[in-house]
Amino acid sequence: MVKHAFQFLLVACLATTTLSAADDSFVGKWKLNPSKSTLTDLMKVEAAGANKYALIFSGTDGETIRADGTDQPGHFGTTLSVTIVRPDTWKVVRKKDGRTLLTGIWKLSEDGMTLTDHYTESRPDGSIFSLDYMYKRTAGSSGFPGTWESTSEKVNSVYEFDIQPWEGDGLSFMTPARHETLNMKFDGKDYPDQGPNVLAGSASSGHRRNENTLEITDKIKDKVRRTRQITLSPDHKTLTVTVHPAGQTLPNILVFDRE
Repeated sequence: MVKHAFQFLLVACLATTTLSAADDSFVGKWKLNPSKSTLTDLMKVEAAGANKYALIFSGTDGETIRADGTDQPGHFGTTLSVTIVRPDTWKVVRKKDGRTLLTGIWKLSEDGMTLTDHYTESRPDGSIFSLDYMYKRTAGSSGFPGTWESTSEKVNSVYEFDIQPWEGDGLSFMTPARHETLNMKFDGKDYPDQGPNVLAGSASSGHRRNENTLEITDKIKDKVRRTRQITLSPDHKTLTVTVHPAGQTLPNILVFDRE
């Protein structure tokens, strides 16, 4: 859910140098192909006192929250709440400036060995992006506390983004539904992400390794959150983004088709 950095995975997917941006093969409109993509997610839930839990959604940075349904300080200027709807169902919500960013409905299986997460993201344009995750327990024995890993997901919404030339040899990466833009040149410098739901301090830097391969590093307040490799197919019709979140062994593989 809130740990799913899906909103971060796709915000600054690409960039380039060397070529004139107007002639760059990455320029165009791209649409996620869920059937060819693999989204992996790891999260941990640890008991931290009476009705309190430490939620770790990426790396080792936990957020300790009382499960009383109230909005409490979370990472990067957001708030986080956990509501125990039933013993086998939690509702987890992240907000920014009072606006709901992400909602997850977590439900345990009867044997406590699997956890489903119906994840929804509220976009600035009013639309909803949703995913259904299925997690398997890899540590812990009962209840929500434990370590959970997902390699199974169902994307229920369309995800599109647009790449256009920017200032000669740079590119502009735009996600219209999210009102997010990254204007970037590939000179190793940090470029800020822009948009109403972008977390404070978000920036990306990158380099072109060859004509069809880019490497990107994403940070929040100078802390690396993920790295990614972007590969364009020889026919320039498919884009594969391999994302390595910090603290997670298995990558996310996102495949986009040119529109």
